Amino acid sequence: MLALSGISARFGDRTVLHGVDVRVAEGELLAVLGANGSGKSTLLRAAAGLLTPHSGSVTVAGRPRGRLDVALIFQRIHLVGRRSALDNVCAGALGRLPLRSSLTPALFPRAVREEAMACLDRVGLADRAHDRAANLSGGQQQRVAVARALCQRAPVLLADEPVSALDPAAAEQVLALLAELAHDERLAVLAVLHQPDLARRHADRIVGLRDGHVVLDGSPGQPVDSLYSAPVLEATP
Repeated sequence: MLALSGISARFGDRTVLHGVDVRVAEGELLAVLGANGSGKSTLLRAAAGLLTPHSGSVTVAGRPRGRLDVALIFQRIHLVGRRSALDNVCAGALGRLPLRSSLTPALFPRAVREEAMACLDRVGLADRAHDRAANLSGGQQQRVAVARALCQRAPVLLADEPVSALDPAAAEQVLALLAELAHDERLAVLAVLHQPDLARRHADRIVGLRDGHVVLDGSPGQPVDSLYSAPVLEATP
């Protein structure tokens, strides 16, 4: 389980998060919703270790979050376009491999390449393993990014607006995939989303942020309109 406890964050004179508590259970897809400026992306960065909160703690399975506990999926997919889908997925294993393995894809061990192929198969792209990432559609590229995250073997998966750049059909596929992985692989998945309808269809639970406070926490069917009234601009660290 991922637990964010008493997370507070400030940028200059502005407090962006006010002692926020959020839990994500093993096997659960949690969608975090809120207007721009609500603090949702700041919360995800704190969970990922990309920023140090002014107060609070982040734990995974009851212990302080470690470097290999969390895998990230970004809005900007960050694949190496000239390399194959398989090579991109293999890169997910770099955190547990010797440094020399990062010099060229040819140095990835056979076991890693087999694991990466299994991850591609899990996201429905085994048949595109040897295609250059740049030749894949946006939805396929995001599924490769999900496979790369799976190859990290992290118990927590964090997704920062993972479908905002995709067409509606691809967005549905990626959110359905994240829900399936949470349930089948027993991952704790936290996804920051801008699409309440997608959250209603695929999330197990919704947390709503407004001005750095949790104002909703419950079933995906609850009303969320109050989250999007009078939005404010989000500070940039």
